[in-house]
Amino acid sequence: MKKSILWTLVGLSLMVFGVSVNADDQKEHYYIPPAGFVPDEQTAIKIAHAILTPIYGRDVLEKEEPFVAHLSNNVWTVTGSIPKDRLGGVALIEISKIDARILRVTHGK
Repeated sequence: MKKSILWTLVGLSLMVFGVSVNADDQKEHYYIPPAGFVPDEQTAIKIAHAILTPIYGRDVLEKEEPFVAHLSNNVWTVTGSIPKDRLGGVALIEISKIDARILRVTHGK
């Protein structure tokens, strides 16, 4: 019985030690680029296509080319363009410049 308690305590000690080493490793290897994960318009548009294509389809998005991106308050707003001969809305996505979070996705009618 005493051996089983001893091994349980050893196991728990190793688990606690392992978690603390792992947490230190994560802090040590964490990196955020100085310009954020989405540093420029081209990157924002590429991310927008990657997110919007499975939602709205390649055919819809091709009709809204070219996509443009504007930066305001560290948020990229990427929108499609409406062709001159067409009425309706376009895809819009907001992406955090700092950490690349998708903040909003919508499509006008």
